[in-house]
Amino acid sequence: MSVRFVLPNSLSNRIVRNFYARHGGNLRSNCRKLSTNAREFPLEGVKILDLTRIVAGPYCTMVLGDLGAEVYKIERPYAGDESRKWGPPFMPNSTDSVYFMAANRNKKSVCVNLKTGREVIYELAQKCDVLVENYVPGKLDGLGLGYETLKTIAPSLVYCSITGFGSEGPYRSKPGYDVIAASMGGLLHITGSEDGPPAKVGIAITDIATGLYAHGAILAALLQRYRTGRGQKIDVNLFSTQVACLINVASNYLNANKEAKRWGTAHESIVPYEAFETQTGYITLGCGSDAQFVSLCQLLGVEELAQDVRFVNNRTRVDHRNELITILSAILKRKTSSEWMEVFKEASFPVGPINSMREVFQDSHIKAIGLVKTLPHSTAGEVKLVGPPVVYSEARNEVTSPPPQLGQHTNDVLRDLLGYEEEKINRLRKENIIQ
Repeated sequence: MSVRFVLPNSLSNRIVRNFYARHGGNLRSNCRKLSTNAREFPLEGVKILDLTRIVAGPYCTMVLGDLGAEVYKIERPYAGDESRKWGPPFMPNSTDSVYFMAANRNKKSVCVNLKTGREVIYELAQKCDVLVENYVPGKLDGLGLGYETLKTIAPSLVYCSITGFGSEGPYRSKPGYDVIAASMGGLLHITGSEDGPPAKVGIAITDIATGLYAHGAILAALLQRYRTGRGQKIDVNLFSTQVACLINVASNYLNANKEAKRWGTAHESIVPYEAFETQTGYITLGCGSDAQFVSLCQLLGVEELAQDVRFVNNRTRVDHRNELITILSAILKRKTSSEWMEVFKEASFPVGPINSMREVFQDSHIKAIGLVKTLPHSTAGEVKLVGPPVVYSEARNEVTSPPPQLGQHTNDVLRDLLGYEEEKINRLRKENIIQ
């Protein structure tokens, strides 16, 4: 098999040579490597300087790490990422919380004091392709670690800032938290029972969405750098992300001046599409087409409902939502969730039980695809992690190492990546610049 690179006109041979020189090889040798090992990590050789903590930033860099990037997680000496303390529960024989395990696999922990160890960060930035940070705008500028400074030190660096409200606007200096962005961005307004108070989503979904937006933006910036040879700054924030995630609800307001409301598990525009109580719990089902509604009525043994003028199509079902839901609710309470899932086994419409965590991870499908990974842990014995949900036919996307202990890789990274002698490392540690 031969591999041929077709390069854009804007990409000079000098840029190509410089790029591959930074990653330990030339263009020809990397082409040969691709031709003999198609299932390699897509981000093999890409280095990430990770100055993030809590959720959004660490989730972003974790996804990049799953794809093979080398992630250097910079943490405060003797303190570390705040989420290490977010417990109980904690890992056995460890001071690290179980929470920390969820977003920090495939990383190396390097403890550097950002106030006194600025030169170490400069050297790391020169060796890395991407820097990701999630400090309040201006914080790192005051430490000499802002984009305007680092772009002069590492012009090809992709610098991604994840903040609460962005680097512009009246809220730029406000700290950002998932629930605040979800509140101000409208998510809590549309979440919860129809007649109840606003409700928080059970996970930090705004953080997660922001991390995923950032991960995609970083990949796009790296692709652009291959053409131009230049790095750039990326701004991603929780507030804008949350508003962008309102999708059809935002469109309803912007284009039809329709204010949103809470619907519980129901759908504003599709009926039936919600959770129904059974004898043992709840199941959720939806009928996105009239044909699917006919199928539901057949399986429930009430074929005549599909011919009722009130329910003959989705528009009339929306108009007569309460009557239809009352009828369906009474029927679905007659059996257990498992009995209904057997009835709906070959259903043409989407349907599934509302599972507890135990039921989620005992699900035969989750077990069959091997989504949960078990890795050895230096103090806890082992740690179980939910692996990447994306599968590539020609590349790897894997959990290769457990979340690191605080400062576990400081010596290795400073010695192997920056070439520090042991004497220098010991001096920096004695001065509390590193741990």
